[in-house]
Amino acid sequence: MSVTHSLTAEELRVLASLVEKSHTTPDQYPLSTNALTTACNQKTSRDPVVDYSQQQVDQTLQLLRDAGWVRMIRMSGSRAFKHRHIVDERLGLGVEAQAVLAVLALRGPQSPGELKTRTERYHPFEDLSAVEELLDSLADREQPLTRNLGRGPGQSQDRWVQLLGPESEAPAGAAPGPPPAQAQPGPAPSIDRSGPNPAALEARIEQLERRMAVLERELGLDDAPPGH
Repeated sequence: MSVTHSLTAEELRVLASLVEKSHTTPDQYPLSTNALTTACNQKTSRDPVVDYSQQQVDQTLQLLRDAGWVRMIRMSGSRAFKHRHIVDERLGLGVEAQAVLAVLALRGPQSPGELKTRTERYHPFEDLSAVEELLDSLADREQPLTRNLGRGPGQSQDRWVQLLGPESEAPAGAAPGPPPAQAQPGPAPSIDRSGPNPAALEARIEQLERRMAVLERELGLDDAPPGH
């Protein structure tokens, strides 16, 4: 199963928030479910801004644990469980790569210059070329983790997007597309009859199976004898 596009929007937000806090507030990390919910719902450094419930975050964490992205641990002297990401183990990424992917996941497509500024609290890059080289290396992996979207009108740098989960299809600030086809003169546009992307369907089926497993555990159906 390819890593690319394997996470839902909710899973991506929860995982990226864990990565962010592990580097920007290490003294408060790992995070409780309540603290992680607050991190997901921040009004700053987030695009889009979301309003997840604690139950929603808890269910998403279960899916991420099942998929091998997150671990739940109990700190010494504490009765409460907390959560930490294992992106470094799962993907073999250093701090600088984690920083870039987290900021892209939390704030959408960005230029290398924006990333250099916004990752300062995670990992200070020496110069702009260091960010660009890292983005290129992440895009050149066997399972790419970034993609170059090119430049929008009036932009001086290419913009990049992460490929761990849902991505924006066009650079921020790009000019709006043409009017609907029926409003334009000329022949009707051709229709793509090639069918849905098999990889996307496979990823979606895996997500649904993981969600069903969580529901079965909550309802106790996984312990029911056969035929009941």
